[in-house]
Amino acid sequence: MSKNSAIIAVALAGLMSSGIAAAADTAKMEKCYGVAKAGQNDCASKTGGHACAGQSKKDNSPSDWKNVPSGTCVAQGGKLDEAKPAK
Repeated sequence: MSKNSAIIAVALAGLMSSGIAAAADTAKMEKCYGVAKAGQNDCASKTGGHACAGQSKKDNSPSDWKNVPSGTCVAQGGKLDEAKPAK
């Protein structure tokens, strides 16, 4: 392989990998409750336990959610709807 061919091959590989990454960024996501590990939730808890992402204190809390690719929530053991607080 000549030097020019190698440069072209590397450039094409870079373009292809950036296209794959861009396609992954546009994948549809959904809120999945009950799968976030402590400190890895994506947003505030509606039940008032905390006000920001990354503040969950308990693994797999039913009131904390994490964005996951659409269609994968239930397979991970989560739910698409937030658990209702106990009365």
